[in-house]
Amino acid sequence: MKQPNDVLAIVQALKDLYPDGICSLQYAKDYELLFATRLSAQCTDERVNQVTPALFAAYPTLEALAKAEPADIEPYIHSCGFFRAKAKDIVFASRMLLERFDGKVPGTMEELLSLPGVGRKTANLILGDVHHTPGVVVADTHCMRISGLLGLTDGTKDPGKTEKQLRACLPPEESNDFCHRLVLHGRAVCRARKPDCPNCTLRPWCDHFQRQNN
Repeated sequence: MKQPNDVLAIVQALKDLYPDGICSLQYAKDYELLFATRLSAQCTDERVNQVTPALFAAYPTLEALAKAEPADIEPYIHSCGFFRAKAKDIVFASRMLLERFDGKVPGTMEELLSLPGVGRKTANLILGDVHHTPGVVVADTHCMRISGLLGLTDGTKDPGKTEKQLRACLPPEESNDFCHRLVLHGRAVCRARKPDCPNCTLRPWCDHFQRQNN
């Protein structure tokens, strides 16, 4: 595993590359991020961002979504894949948010996991981006892959293990934005099929690069 100074250097290098460190999903309200994240399962953020404006224009409030039937939502999200299950989760989660949480997106892992369609990845994203909870790790595919290449984790593809290992080495106040920056880096430079190692700023600290060049 990486030495603390190397971890801090990686964190800073990514901050310099991607100063904003924000989620790629577009939203105006807390619950919109919750549902956009649900739609992003097995789908690209780009596609979700194309779909959600029409969905949230047709159903501009949580109450409107709660009154809908899943079949009403399906045409808006059809291109996201698994649209029937996702539409059902959005409607039922809307109803639960109103009935149990006074229309607000809850701020604990346990409460978030009680919502239909919400797993740890979605819950961590909400905790980090909406509630600004320190120590949050969103272990998506980019995060798992790149943190393994860097040597921040042991290369596990298990989101739970990735989350635990990154929590142990990242500064809590940096972890949420760090994960967003790994996503941005995975799209721009460290692409899964063809990583641009010669032009990667993280080369000095990357275990994968060092192995390939020694």
